[in-house]
Amino acid sequence: MYAYEQQVRRTDIYAVPNHYKSAKKALPAKKISRRKTLHKKSNPIVEFFRLVVTLAFLFSFGIFVLPHSYNTLVKQVVYPNKLNTTLGYQNNIGKENPAYNTSVNLYSLANPSTNYVHNSIFDNQLLLTPTIQKVHSEVTTMYHTSELAELKNQLKTLMEQYKTIKPSVYVWEYDQGQYVDINSQELFPAASIIKIPVLVRMFKSIEADQFTIYDEMKMTEQYRSSGSGNMQYLPANTSYTMDYLAKVMIQDSDNTSTNMLMAKMGGMEDINAGLRDWGISTTYVRTWLPDLNGTNKTTAADLAKILYNLDNPGFLNINSREYIIDYMSHVKNDRLIQAGLGEGALFIHKTGDIGTMLGDAGIVFAPNGKKYIVVILAQRPYNSPLGKDFIVKASSLIYKAIVG
Repeated sequence: MYAYEQQVRRTDIYAVPNHYKSAKKALPAKKISRRKTLHKKSNPIVEFFRLVVTLAFLFSFGIFVLPHSYNTLVKQVVYPNKLNTTLGYQNNIGKENPAYNTSVNLYSLANPSTNYVHNSIFDNQLLLTPTIQKVHSEVTTMYHTSELAELKNQLKTLMEQYKTIKPSVYVWEYDQGQYVDINSQELFPAASIIKIPVLVRMFKSIEADQFTIYDEMKMTEQYRSSGSGNMQYLPANTSYTMDYLAKVMIQDSDNTSTNMLMAKMGGMEDINAGLRDWGISTTYVRTWLPDLNGTNKTTAADLAKILYNLDNPGFLNINSREYIIDYMSHVKNDRLIQAGLGEGALFIHKTGDIGTMLGDAGIVFAPNGKKYIVVILAQRPYNSPLGKDFIVKASSLIYKAIVG
């Protein structure tokens, strides 16, 4: 009995109900239809038109685009020495700031460093040395109150007497923040005044632990530069400390030492990067010294801002400031602004002199405690002595108005 019940249970488990079987038989079979691929006939007229347009485009591209691209791009990048003309300026003589020039030298774009770090006097040899990232340290701007109107009128009257001189004058006194501004934002050839930002950049690099004031650098033939300074006459392969190079750069306006220092810091590109980092937007270096054509540019306002920040402890530490003031207080050229100062006045400064521009920039310390920044740049007929006369007389007017 027990075996029979087990048999019935197993049969019931696997048994299929009759109503499910009948329902399954009643379901119709599902038909699977296949999609038919439609093949449209191509229109021969349309295909012919497409072929004509394509061939015309390729023909035009080959005739007009490829030769132009080869001449203006490939030859400038691959064969720069064989190309006599460029799309933009060649040497920036007489141009404004090249950063805003719409004409672009494509070889310079493809090789940006070479645009800064070589020129003919170095036989196209790169002088870059590795540098580390500097710490951002923007300069502060002096506060301005009122303009010294009477002094400004006196300077303009003086300008009328020197029709061939185009000046840029900036004066700022420390006590009350009064100032005089005559064309201070206009770009002028920097000449040797560009050595001020080079000097400051050197000490910023020292503060960044790139090198020390006692490090030595060997003068090789590629650094030997004509113009001002006596290092050009010294024997090659002699080593000099950074201290010595900076001293003769400022006091003797030596061009050879200036180029050595710029090379030590990484070339002209490094000097320009430092200026931008400080917030100096218009001054730039584009030529190794001597820059007889005036391609290195600056403004009186930029120079005044750098001079103002020599006393800024957030910009330079005390050791850097002491070295800088010592160098700039022993400049041997005392025939410009300093010649117009009263007796007993001290002047830390740097002069610049090329055929078409004469300038001087510094800080005056009067015996009565008065202190002011003065920058005078004068474009002139080539080597005209009227430039010097104007600067001396302008300096005398400024000193009398501020110091008394």
